[in-house]
Amino acid sequence: MTTINVEVISKDIINTSTPTPDHLQHYQFSLLDQLSPSFYLPFIYFYTAPHDHDHDHKLGNNDVTNSLKASLSEVLTRYYPLAGCLKETYVDCNTNSGDTSGDGGGGVLFLEAQVSCQLSEILENPLPSEFINKFLPDFSFGVANLVLAVQVNFFKCGGVAVGVRMSHKISDALSLVTFIDNWAATARGDGDSVRPEFASATLFPPKDGINIKGLEEEKNIAFKQFVFTSSKISALKEKYASKTSIENKPPTRVEALSCFLWSCYAASTEMNKGPEKLYMWINPVNIRKRIDPPLQDDSFGNLGAPSMCIISSEGDTGEGSTYGLISKLREAIRKINNDFLKRLKDGIFEHSNSEEKTKAKRTDGEELGNFYCSSFCRFPIYEAYMGGDG
Repeated sequence: MTTINVEVISKDIINTSTPTPDHLQHYQFSLLDQLSPSFYLPFIYFYTAPHDHDHDHKLGNNDVTNSLKASLSEVLTRYYPLAGCLKETYVDCNTNSGDTSGDGGGGVLFLEAQVSCQLSEILENPLPSEFINKFLPDFSFGVANLVLAVQVNFFKCGGVAVGVRMSHKISDALSLVTFIDNWAATARGDGDSVRPEFASATLFPPKDGINIKGLEEEKNIAFKQFVFTSSKISALKEKYASKTSIENKPPTRVEALSCFLWSCYAASTEMNKGPEKLYMWINPVNIRKRIDPPLQDDSFGNLGAPSMCIISSEGDTGEGSTYGLISKLREAIRKINNDFLKRLKDGIFEHSNSEEKTKAKRTDGEELGNFYCSSFCRFPIYEAYMGGDG
């Protein structure tokens, strides 16, 4: 593939279409927000050009930009913390200052960019992460401490890629996806979307003395994309189900693929050839339906908890170990129940982690390895239809 250039041609700061009321201008972090790292969740949505798209499409691009800006400003009145400015323990949601620079005055960074290729070139030949990141907004454009940023990328063919970055400090992935769905509905003119509930800090009040640092940038990280067809995933499920009878319930597609990825990781590192190493398997769990009373899916915030279990490089890597591994994963997820969440609300947020790590202590003092695995299955990602043919 030829070199792809992505040139940012405009920058704007989008605020709420109406001023945020005084009583909503201080959005307090919850305990779960405090425990979340300070980095930005990235998503990119690709849209093909409308069939009637004019080859001289500058006017069409302007229409798209204006529509997205107007609908974003409108939906921000319902998602007002996203137009705020991150502080140490809260979000300053005062958007009444009239500041459109983004320098401490909040708002959403909105970038417009032109791409020097056709959208089909990207979709047919997925790019490495260093190129894909060009479609995401860069916070170096003279702004600081914003919660949300958007970059609208226009391809030569008229296709569009909407890149979004949202601070994980106040949002989990489901909240981000739900926000984008509501933004898309507003852009389509589908009327007043569901208003989100901001109850995280009430359910999980913040605690003093908690300070989670941001993730340090890793230089030696490899990003890989592997595509598994539905038939291949079904084959994995059948393979693992034929070897075990786990609680009379066959492995789900997520369980089967997770175990397969773990076995690949084990094989690639040849961990069976060395001394036994213990790993903490960490899987985020959506708690909205696990708390009593249950929350709606559009409840906004960091509303997830990590399920954790100890796995071994010797006992959990072979095909015959599937029974034990999946059983461990299911048991760890079952522990994320209302009793666990009550203890979490009381601030006993390290009990599970400490318990598991105590079980995993080694006499040789070797540190526990971490294996993170998550899934966006059943997230309403493909509902973000903003009009046209995308």
